[in-house]
Amino acid sequence: MGLHPEWPEIVSWISRSDLIFIKKLSRNDCSWADDPENKHQGGFYIPREIREAGFMPPLSNSESSAPHIFESYFSVLWPSSAEVCRVRNVHYANKGPESHLTNVPSDQFSGLSPASTLIFGRLRTPIALDESGLILRQTRKKGRLCPPTEPAGYWCIVIDSVADEAEIIESAFSLPSDFHFGLFSPDLLSRGLDEEEQFIAELSAALRNGTLDTYIEQQRLPRPEHLASQAQSRWLQENDHANLDPFIIDAPGDAVMHISRDIEYALYKRAELRQRASQVAGLLLRNQDPVAVLVRSFGQLDSLFLSASQTRKSRAGRSFEQHVQRLLLDGRVRHQAQAVLGGRRPDFILPDLATLNRSQDRDALILSLKTTLRERWKQLGLERLHAPVFLATVDDRISMDAISDMAAKGIVLVVPETLKASKEACYKDNTDVISFRQFFDYEIRTNRSSLLLA
Repeated sequence: MGLHPEWPEIVSWISRSDLIFIKKLSRNDCSWADDPENKHQGGFYIPREIREAGFMPPLSNSESSAPHIFESYFSVLWPSSAEVCRVRNVHYANKGPESHLTNVPSDQFSGLSPASTLIFGRLRTPIALDESGLILRQTRKKGRLCPPTEPAGYWCIVIDSVADEAEIIESAFSLPSDFHFGLFSPDLLSRGLDEEEQFIAELSAALRNGTLDTYIEQQRLPRPEHLASQAQSRWLQENDHANLDPFIIDAPGDAVMHISRDIEYALYKRAELRQRASQVAGLLLRNQDPVAVLVRSFGQLDSLFLSASQTRKSRAGRSFEQHVQRLLLDGRVRHQAQAVLGGRRPDFILPDLATLNRSQDRDALILSLKTTLRERWKQLGLERLHAPVFLATVDDRISMDAISDMAAKGIVLVVPETLKASKEACYKDNTDVISFRQFFDYEIRTNRSSLLLA
């Protein structure tokens, strides 16, 4: 569900804070909210690194009869419902390193998709409890109801992973593809100012010198294959590898995910800013009456930003395809890309369409790619002939029901190694989901060695 406000309001809360805790929620963090028989205190877990970082009030033991229990109480505002709760942060030293933040609103954690995001901010100036519109939520402490007693020094928002704001947060804080939790400065929202200042200076100079049209023409997005090659080269240099051979790389799926979602996306965002901002400047800065230009150019601006959004989405899928193909090429795996099959074009047929069409040949397989699934995986049922279908993705939000539905249709999900082992996703102990490592080692090298070039 994720009862969160929209991004502008989230930004306003971030700007009022001195430190931000962001966490991808595991099933243990939120499954309690969907369990009507839950008899335990509901809440989410605080990693030891965060508990010991001084972000929250320090824990202390107040009962000599239970020396293993350390706790603290403080007030937290939930902006989506305007509730203030007096939460309990408790660490049972005899159970493990994490502490447990309880007395939180269950509706904030109910119905969430896997790998949803929690943002927890520490306010520079606490909010008084008598502020208009606030709802003081009473919580239980040792059998008695306790309302909040001190100003709210923190705020918390839960964002469903399928919401647009989840993607915005990943981009705004540059969260890596294998992110689990971390503390961040609100100043990160204004990062990259040096590059932006340089760009502003260049654009202003072009406007003054009458060379704006020439400058705009130069700010083109690099070709997809150029961006992909540049990102791959950077990863190879950083990791001291000669190529992307999936049989040599420890975690080929993680490599593809990092190259596509982190390295290449960062390169793309810089190029996109220059191109799109230049185009907007070309529309708005040519006239002495910017208000009139803004109104009359609204249709063009709308088309421009729609084009930017569509280009960004299509780039992600194409990027994933190029990096997976680099694994196949460097691993010397026989494959054919984008072959026409029953009116559709699966991303890869291994080894080729001719082999796939020979019903007696059992070494062929179909490898489809989707960066995000939603309901689009159902299209794959139309691609099947007499070969197994493997669906590779970097999406960590797929539910158990969707995985079961795919398995019933004979579709095997292939995910990066860290996602397969992740506590936030539903993949860890699911035999219908395999890692890229398992795909290359078992499905290709062991089961179908004929797919490998000599």
